[in-house]
Amino acid sequence: MAENAVGLLNEDDGVVVGGPWIETEPKGRALGAARALLAGMGLIMAGNGLQGAVLGVRAENEGFGLAVSGAVMAGYFVGFLLGARLAEHFLGAVGHIRVFAALASVASAVSILHPLWVNPPAWVVLRVIFGLAMAGIYVTVESWLNDMGTNTNRGRVLGMYLVVTMGGLSAGQLLLNGGDPADFDLYIFSSALISVALVPIALSATSAPPLVAPEPLPLRHLIALVPSGVLTSFCAGISHGALLGVGAVYAASEGLPASRIALFLSVATIGAIVFTWPIGAISDRMSRRVVIFVVAAAAAGIAGIMAMIEPGSGLSLALMFLFGGTTFPLYSLAISHTGDWVPSNQLNGASAGLVRVTGVGAVIGPVAAGLAMALTVPWAFFIVLVAPHAVITMFIGWRIAARKGVLVNEQTKFAPWPVRASAMAVNLLRRPVRPMRKSGRSGTSQSP
Repeated sequence: MAENAVGLLNEDDGVVVGGPWIETEPKGRALGAARALLAGMGLIMAGNGLQGAVLGVRAENEGFGLAVSGAVMAGYFVGFLLGARLAEHFLGAVGHIRVFAALASVASAVSILHPLWVNPPAWVVLRVIFGLAMAGIYVTVESWLNDMGTNTNRGRVLGMYLVVTMGGLSAGQLLLNGGDPADFDLYIFSSALISVALVPIALSATSAPPLVAPEPLPLRHLIALVPSGVLTSFCAGISHGALLGVGAVYAASEGLPASRIALFLSVATIGAIVFTWPIGAISDRMSRRVVIFVVAAAAAGIAGIMAMIEPGSGLSLALMFLFGGTTFPLYSLAISHTGDWVPSNQLNGASAGLVRVTGVGAVIGPVAAGLAMALTVPWAFFIVLVAPHAVITMFIGWRIAARKGVLVNEQTKFAPWPVRASAMAVNLLRRPVRPMRKSGRSGTSQSP
């Protein structure tokens, strides 16, 4: 047997019997293999971002109506919410490579089918299927990343994952400039991006890592442990679902050209990449609840101002950049805040629960925004963005006044959390076990 760059080569029959070609690296330096996975994920997210932008514009151009368009775009989040558990079942049955290849093929096929059946019922079904496929892709990639991660590089891997997913989404949205949503070109390109993503992943991650699926805590227990984290996650999901789901619908209804729609969508995700780490660093050095309060209040104020600004103007784009930089980090702050209060042996379950709570909010967001725009005026889109952040601000403000918070030196380290990560990614948050904090007066646990 002779070892080559791909694995172990049997000299008698020329059969490769080894694992991934990058696995010749030591386990502690598995970031090389992670980069191949992330490259494929970036391509998939670009296809995802392009598809979402194209469908939003096409739905408005086809006269679906704002409320119907919101329901159509919410189909993705419904599928995503349901797809993670289904993917976990298939991963255990047939393995990672087969599941990833099958789901990427489904997502690629769905991308190209939309222009064949341009009607709301068909698009709802296709969006649900696409969301199911994307959830499975996330679960598969995240379980690989978990297997490659070590205690020293988990935070770095999670940060790279955030940049790739948000960066790929933004790049895909900018590709809206490359064609007419009424033609087949953009749908074909979206499908091609997802298909090509198979190449780096299939060539590198050919082993089957163990599947470690965290079980969420019962919701009532999660609320009792950390109500601020649950509410922040839920409201952040509403905002993110509305922005990513019907942002293109709103922009098209205001008559913006494709180039402005692409910028309007992409600057928000770019803002998330730019601001997540500075906000996270600040939250490690002062009360996390205060940071959530300030960031949510800023997001509410920015969204309110955007409702009064001319759509597509330079100022509106700048404000959208700031809005993305404040709304998207709230999800990471909620999970890190949860880690401040939940015992480490319950952190995975609590974080997985927050992922699902956020998913429910993401389903509500596009529907609420579509209905609000249909029943009133298009700029009501921003009122829907103001509302969840105002709720966070009021609730966290009350909790700060009513409950003593965690000391800064006892807070956990901030985790840059990707917006649409699945519960599988919580395994990258492994921390040393520590006991539940107790109230100094009664000996009972406090909730933040």
